[in-house]
Amino acid sequence: MAESPPRPLTPESEDPALDQSLRPRGFHEFVGQRRVVDNLAVYLQAAKARSEAIDHVLLSGPPGLGKTTLAHLIARDLGVNLRITSGPVIERPYDLVGLLTSLEHRDVLFIDEIHRLPRAVEEYLYSAMEDYRIDIVIDQGPAARSVPIDLRRFTLIGATTREGLLSAPMRSRFGVLERLDFYPPEELVEILRRSSSLLGVAVDDPALHAMAGRSRGTPRVANRFLRRIRDLAQVKGAGTITAPLADEGLAMLGVDEHGLTPLDREILRCLQRLGGGPVGLKTVAISVGEEERTLEDVYEPFLIRQGLLLRTPRGRKLTLEGRKLLRPGARDGLFA
Repeated sequence: MAESPPRPLTPESEDPALDQSLRPRGFHEFVGQRRVVDNLAVYLQAAKARSEAIDHVLLSGPPGLGKTTLAHLIARDLGVNLRITSGPVIERPYDLVGLLTSLEHRDVLFIDEIHRLPRAVEEYLYSAMEDYRIDIVIDQGPAARSVPIDLRRFTLIGATTREGLLSAPMRSRFGVLERLDFYPPEELVEILRRSSSLLGVAVDDPALHAMAGRSRGTPRVANRFLRRIRDLAQVKGAGTITAPLADEGLAMLGVDEHGLTPLDREILRCLQRLGGGPVGLKTVAISVGEEERTLEDVYEPFLIRQGLLLRTPRGRKLTLEGRKLLRPGARDGLFA
């Protein structure tokens, strides 16, 4: 029976065990995002000196840049508990009651994808964030009454890939707003060097640069490349991951020399088939078989940064560079 081909690695793939094992244990181990880290260090130092909870924090930016990691580091630096949930999980206001009432003084509540909170839940959070109080309704009908419950002072950390979807009232209740940006290749090389040490695998510098250059500016993607190429090295009996081995591993994952995945290429081909655009997002999503939100949050930012795709009021368009890449005989041969 023939073996099935390896499943292509996609930028949105989840690997919680990998994220946990390679996560920095302190701000001193966190590579990159220096402005954000330096700002948080000041706010944390001041809050600890006053024995107060740090102001509520909103972390925005594309997936995989370290928002969850920063939440862990903030809680660890304060020496408090971290409770983790996500916007889609909290469907009703009462889903929050148990979380909020269980928080101790200065504890951190982390809500991932906070932009996906239902409006009723978001409004329920307003008094909790501002007045540290919630109201619960007891009984029904004429006997119904509202009972206020005081909360201990806590810090809410919200993470979002779509800051523009947050309402103005919600956004205004965060005292600290920080945006994470994509990482340059040299910082990804440092992250991969640290990760390879933790994983106990030897990697030469050319291989580190090869992986970093195709990691879409995202540490999560870089670390997954490293994990999968380590598997290849183990199977082949290679003592060190070299550039040729890294290239072979990336090719197995469907990643070309431009850092494009199979779905990236299919998005570009879809636009090419439709005359280069403009093409509506819904049409592209149906053509490539992916959700619109995933295309907007995960794939399009990289294609735009690479100068291959444009978002216009009328839809998505191929750029001149995108057209060149799709020409027969293009350098990497994947688009021929």
